[in-house]
Amino acid sequence: MVRFNRPYDETKDLVQLVFSLGKRVHMETQGTMYIRPDAVQDKHTWTAKLTASKENTLSFEVTTPVTVPVGNWALQVVTRLKSTSQRMVYKYEQDLYILFNPWNQDDQTYMEDSKLLKEYVLQDVGKVWQGRFSKPWAFGQFDDVVLPACMYMLERANMPFHHRGDPIKMSRIISRIVNVNDDGGVVIGRWYGEYKDGTAPWDWTGSVDILSQYLKTKRSVAYGQCWVFACVLNTVCRALGLPSRVVTNLSSAHDGDKSLSIDNYFSEDMKELPDMSPDSIWNYHVWNDVWMARPDLPAGFGGWQAVDATPQELSQGMHQCGPAPVIAVKKGEIGFNYDVDFLLSTVNADVLHWRKDDNAELGYSVVGSDKYKVGRQILTKKPFVFDPYGDKDVEDITHQYKYKEGTNSERIALMNGVRQSEKARRYYDVLKTMNNDVKFSLRDIETVTIGNDFSVAVDIENTSDKGHNVKASLSAISVYYNGVRANVVKEVEQNIFVGPHKKETMSVSVTYGEYLPKLVEHCNMKISAMAMVEATKQAWADADDFQILKPKIDFKVNNKLVLNQPSPVVLSFKNPLDRPLTGCEFRLTSSGVVGRTMHLPAANVEAHGMVHAELKLMPKKLGKVEFVATFKSVQLTDVHGAASVEVLPK
Repeated sequence: MVRFNRPYDETKDLVQLVFSLGKRVHMETQGTMYIRPDAVQDKHTWTAKLTASKENTLSFEVTTPVTVPVGNWALQVVTRLKSTSQRMVYKYEQDLYILFNPWNQDDQTYMEDSKLLKEYVLQDVGKVWQGRFSKPWAFGQFDDVVLPACMYMLERANMPFHHRGDPIKMSRIISRIVNVNDDGGVVIGRWYGEYKDGTAPWDWTGSVDILSQYLKTKRSVAYGQCWVFACVLNTVCRALGLPSRVVTNLSSAHDGDKSLSIDNYFSEDMKELPDMSPDSIWNYHVWNDVWMARPDLPAGFGGWQAVDATPQELSQGMHQCGPAPVIAVKKGEIGFNYDVDFLLSTVNADVLHWRKDDNAELGYSVVGSDKYKVGRQILTKKPFVFDPYGDKDVEDITHQYKYKEGTNSERIALMNGVRQSEKARRYYDVLKTMNNDVKFSLRDIETVTIGNDFSVAVDIENTSDKGHNVKASLSAISVYYNGVRANVVKEVEQNIFVGPHKKETMSVSVTYGEYLPKLVEHCNMKISAMAMVEATKQAWADADDFQILKPKIDFKVNNKLVLNQPSPVVLSFKNPLDRPLTGCEFRLTSSGVVGRTMHLPAANVEAHGMVHAELKLMPKKLGKVEFVATFKSVQLTDVHGAASVEVLPK
């Protein structure tokens, strides 16, 4: 709509709209059109159709090309009489953003089931799974600061304006600029050590504080880990109209040498050689899927595309990853752009155990493998559901990334990738069927609640007619979530005799007092088991990862709040430790009540006492509102919780 100082006369007046993007305007970053009542809308051109003329006011609809670059466009309204060349120019001073439009069937981001866009574009609070428990996150893509921050990110990445209408190029650039490694991007990664000169990754409640700080200071923000990178990327994509979701892979492989396998090396007497391999298995890893067509690839490879903003390996010389078609990952089609081989290893690599062998071609021979350890579950938030107290909102999408473990289809997909990689072929060619007399099985531990003891066990079965002496070791180690070892909690070696056709069990108990002082952030534990049969030199190794769970923050708040009326909120949980908590602080944010994150100091708490904080909040918008809270202290960190309430009119 535009207002003039006199009535519009179609027979005498010409009104032209001039849209431009960037300082150096050319054909793809400029749209020029006259407002006409007979304008024919076309998906490839700019048009302005007059819809109403009343007194001094014109109403009109502007149609942009479906490939128009995303960005903050400038607008000028140019008027003149048909009888003269003299022009009047009005500059529109407010921000005018053009975004991807996944509701438009001609847009490359079009999603046929438009109901899902309520989740993947419009939902501003969600969850990210950190292992088997979830953390709520406020994406906040509608906050005033987010789109300006997005534009600044693209500027820092030196993304050409005429490329910004391509979601393939856009998502790849975003995966790079969210991390600091190449372009002075948004988030500085740190996986262990001190965080006092910034914010610890687990203390963030949402993306808005991060993007606001980045835009205000023009400096990268400290600190993040994989879920922080993924949640910030999710905010940016949804703000730009690109459908996206946060994805967690449990037992996630990091294939550092592109062998499509995770290789663990041991000495001749089965002592681990951790420095021999660039590979690792993370307890979990978080990335994103974005939705788009892929006209650059054969038919059938559109839909969800994996992108990963966590800086890991270089791709085309930079720390970027994707977009990789999820269906290509599932089928093992590693030749398609981008980084399908890395994603295939991440979700479906075999774990190979190599022992030093001077007679082997590679200097090591395979003494064991695990086809099922990597990619145990791949999780995202279920559309239209938010469960602040449990996991009713989790969706298992493992089947979208890989065929069912152990099936012919799953093996064929991995081998399809192996065949396309010379290095992977060399590694997998040494695999052969091993007829071992003694069978070993490490019992899995899912989770342990902090404060409880746990036990570790290996079952040993001798299938031969002869008794065997077995030398076995078990160790419990605290690890960072990316698999890096921190502290040995307990380590035991035993010599066990297993009679012919007999079974034995080696078990070790670990007490709360033994593991608590050795825990590091996220409270992840790794159990490593190794064994060697004395007579046959048969060797075996396995590992299991699990988490020590912490309590969740409980919200006491009215189920129904009233717009613009204060209401009390109480945050609390029970201290699970047998020691006091000092330096206590809650952080709270929401999608429509508190704006930026609130910092709430809390009193010191005795051992096994109640931690709590009280405040009053005034809702600023109607409808459903989600709260997200975190807690930290000197002795206990990474505690979080969420709540969902309805805000009603007065």
